Amino acid sequence: MAGRISKNEEKYVLDVLNKEFRSSSGAYYMKKLEDLFCLKYRVKHAISFVNGTATMHCALEALGIGVGDEVIVPPLTMSATTFAVLQANATPIFADVLEATFNIDPESIKKRITNRTKAIITVSLYGLSAEMKEIKRIADEHNIAVIEDNAECFYGKYDNDWAGKIGDCASYSFQSSKHLTSGEGGMVTTDNDQLAEKIRQIQSLGYAGVSAKKSKISKIDIQDPKYKRHVSMGWNYRMPELCSAVALGQVERMEELVQRRVDVANIYLNETEQYHNWFRPQSVPKNCEHSYWTWACVNEREDLSWYDIRNTFIEFGGDPVYAAWELTYLEPMFQNNKLLGRENLLTKEAQKTYKKGSCPIAESLQPRLFQFKTNYWEKSTHKAQAQAKILKKTLGSL
Repeated sequence: MAGRISKNEEKYVLDVLNKEFRSSSGAYYMKKLEDLFCLKYRVKHAISFVNGTATMHCALEALGIGVGDEVIVPPLTMSATTFAVLQANATPIFADVLEATFNIDPESIKKRITNRTKAIITVSLYGLSAEMKEIKRIADEHNIAVIEDNAECFYGKYDNDWAGKIGDCASYSFQSSKHLTSGEGGMVTTDNDQLAEKIRQIQSLGYAGVSAKKSKISKIDIQDPKYKRHVSMGWNYRMPELCSAVALGQVERMEELVQRRVDVANIYLNETEQYHNWFRPQSVPKNCEHSYWTWACVNEREDLSWYDIRNTFIEFGGDPVYAAWELTYLEPMFQNNKLLGRENLLTKEAQKTYKKGSCPIAESLQPRLFQFKTNYWEKSTHKAQAQAKILKKTLGSL
């Protein structure tokens, strides 16, 4: 098995550089990447982006969501999910999570729905899909769109299909820590033709002439003085050709790169099994397959702090351990209302979900969560096995 970057990625990047970014060769790798992503995920449309936040922003805009609309999001995730809602000038509403899976709770979603709710963004946290069928049922009952934030979930499964196939669209990230990377980058997938057309247009500066399957405008059009370029508002969110070249090589190896992380997580699971009664791994429902962007556990012992476990693990030779992100609504930007001119989006009703106590399960889990690395790229599993044994020694000593 190759390391994280193979010779194909190098070959494709050199090809882009050798062509000196000439317009005649532009978007070649972007097109190949999008076509391959469609094939891998068995979807009609895959549209590449500069990052995995722009993906969600564009999806929200394409769904017609904006000022006065509410979007339900989980608080136990990276803040970009919520930032995308604010970028679209909509109001984020936080729903609580499930104790077992750490993912957004369908029952909490129900309680947050109002006549202003226009979308739900689910997050496949750490590589595990949310309970999508129930969430989609709730959404359909209220005529609400669903966006699946799968930044951490390449090739996870839900009901014997790839996670990301139930919502109106799904978002993926090629940021440097993810299963597949091009340094930065993103992808949106959908089977909805009209939605794909809108997403592409907004992704490409609102240009006339682009379409779900076409990102490049002909020279004849561009050179025409009568050409009316912008038929809608849009942004330059297109993935650069260099990033597309790297991402293509990564997507070609998607199965291999995801399976490597799954193998590492299974080593941790097996080595620490005797301690799962109090050092509890993220629960995986029977209808799901976890893709393990990270292996996450929650400490159930009240006599041990997060720091007690982390510091002992490091002392015994463990690699760095990551905590869960602070809940988004408890971040200073929300508590101090620093939203770059978007403060008026936070209605009094919305702000009720920004107060401590509004998502009690998420608030209980967050300070007790551990994220262990799964991104060991050596051919041998020796390092992962050594780390798992260090964790077992740590837990046994406490």
